[in-house]
Amino acid sequence: MAFLLIAAILGCCIIMGLISWGWLLIPFILYIHLLVFGAIYIQWNFYTVSKNTLSELITNTHLPANPLYLTFDDGVHPIYTPLILDQLKEQQVQALFFLIGKHIPGNEAIVKRIIDEGHLIGNHSDQHAFWFDMQSSSKMLAEIELCNQRIQSITGQKPIYFRPPYGVTNPNLANAIRQSGLLSIGWNLRSMDTVATSPQQLLDTLQQKTKPNQIVLLHDRCEITAQVLTDYIIFCKQQGFNFARIASGHI
Repeated sequence: MAFLLIAAILGCCIIMGLISWGWLLIPFILYIHLLVFGAIYIQWNFYTVSKNTLSELITNTHLPANPLYLTFDDGVHPIYTPLILDQLKEQQVQALFFLIGKHIPGNEAIVKRIIDEGHLIGNHSDQHAFWFDMQSSSKMLAEIELCNQRIQSITGQKPIYFRPPYGVTNPNLANAIRQSGLLSIGWNLRSMDTVATSPQQLLDTLQQKTKPNQIVLLHDRCEITAQVLTDYIIFCKQQGFNFARIASGHI
């Protein structure tokens, strides 16, 4: 609406001879930028509403002081997911694992272990392909439902949480999420573990950026994440942060 108003004002100025026609490019360029950044920044809630902070995901009455919550994308990984589960068990921390459906066959025992040890499982699409966001709503929905089926066949539980691949959203995905009945989950601390160059760099980044009320985005397919996880959890506990728990992640 604001862009239409700006365009109307510029149009009047052009008619009155106050400015040239080139000024009409300004609202058009701004609008294109808004569409692009609205797609890649899930926290904007531009195309669909996501829970991007812990207090949005859990009611404040159930949150501990200085709360944090760990989430892991792109599993199941046959080596690193178990290593991460070992550390979470030792530190008594619950996490939410967003699984890619195609990674589940052959790793069913790990999926079952995630649930058995008190963690939650969310849907991260079935293929997580680079062109996922170029698909129609019906194809996106089919991927989401197939991932749900793979998870439910092992756990007996249908996930209620969904994290968009790459955190990218658009109108087609918004429609697919709405039809799926799942709740979109974003984050407000991106670890960048997929591009970290050393364990110490990743740990330093996490320690510097960690604040209360954060949903932390990590990846259980990354060896470097498994290397620093215990140190990061211990650091958070020493700094007075408390890892929250979510009662249920399924229906």
